[in-house]
Amino acid sequence: MTTIETARAPWPAVSSVAVGTFTIVTSEMLPVGLLTPIGSTLGVSDGVAGLTMSAPGVVAALSAPLLTVVAGRLDRRIVLIALMALLAGANLLAAYSPTYAVMLVARVLVGVSIGGFWAFAATLPTRLVPEQHVGRAAAMIAGGVSVASVLGVPAGTLILSLAGWRTAFVAVAVLAVVVLVALVLVLPPLPATQAVRPAQLLAVWRDSALRTALVATALVVTGHFAAYTYIRPFLEQVSGAGPALISGLLLAYGVAGVVGNFGSGAQAARGPRQIMVVLAVLIAVSTMGMPLAGAAMLLLWGLSYGGVSVTGQLWVARSGGGEAGMAMLSSVFNAAIALGALLGGVIVDAASPSAVMWFGAVLALLTAAYAGTWGRRRTIGS
Repeated sequence: MTTIETARAPWPAVSSVAVGTFTIVTSEMLPVGLLTPIGSTLGVSDGVAGLTMSAPGVVAALSAPLLTVVAGRLDRRIVLIALMALLAGANLLAAYSPTYAVMLVARVLVGVSIGGFWAFAATLPTRLVPEQHVGRAAAMIAGGVSVASVLGVPAGTLILSLAGWRTAFVAVAVLAVVVLVALVLVLPPLPATQAVRPAQLLAVWRDSALRTALVATALVVTGHFAAYTYIRPFLEQVSGAGPALISGLLLAYGVAGVVGNFGSGAQAARGPRQIMVVLAVLIAVSTMGMPLAGAAMLLLWGLSYGGVSVTGQLWVARSGGGEAGMAMLSSVFNAAIALGALLGGVIVDAASPSAVMWFGAVLALLTAAYAGTWGRRRTIGS
């Protein structure tokens, strides 16, 4: 696929999409710091309010492949703009939800936007910039995820303390409108190269390189979220850390993730499968080492997991996955997040927070073994 010929500079376009990924991930994660006041206002328990977190991930996993088919030959610029408009509307609906049912509808719409935006945005680096800059562009777009992990939830919590949880949703809706305007102004026309058919989605799984990329991503992301979802109880119960130290450690983890994202992007552009193996091994080492050297291992964990998203995207792109491949990657990624959190909860309840760290390490090692052994068919650039 060649770079779009356009009079518009490519990097503002890449930046606008990167801020778009930041906005959708912030929207997805926003309830993390707001669950208790949301539940209190809308008259549901914290557990039920937690569905506002899990629902978007499940919907995103389903909507990513569906929207690539439904979009047909529509200009991808129009599709991305429409999905950002949907995100803005969904956050406004959440902000003014009179009941929990309306809130849940709003969160389902957020999931639709997440799945679709990720599926299409992940294909853009090869279309917007020259070949030698694809790794950098992919890292910028994927970097929106890492930055949202560092700033998104804390910003929402800050707004909650100043003006209430509804204002936090309004603020993200306003950000989505700003991104929408930026996309209109700087994103060039992106005509569909072909309409994606359901058969193409199934064909992704028959390709050995693509299948390996998807399975490896599913394993490592499932293991990560099984462990990371319960990092707070681990730090409290095993490491004996207090609230202030935990906040500082998680901030440092997030910063390390941003560094890992951009550092891995440049390397993964040349050999994504090999970089995924290295990242998986480092994740295994860090999760196994958490009981012994929690702070240092948490930084290593953030640094290594920060590169997983961009590496997965580049692996699929270099394997010729196109929009169908990116749609399945988005679907697998979001499904793995939900599955990991579920499995982690089961393990923590049945055993301990330390046990879930070992579970994450085992899946990371399986990722490294699988990625290093199967799917050796040569991929573009690797």
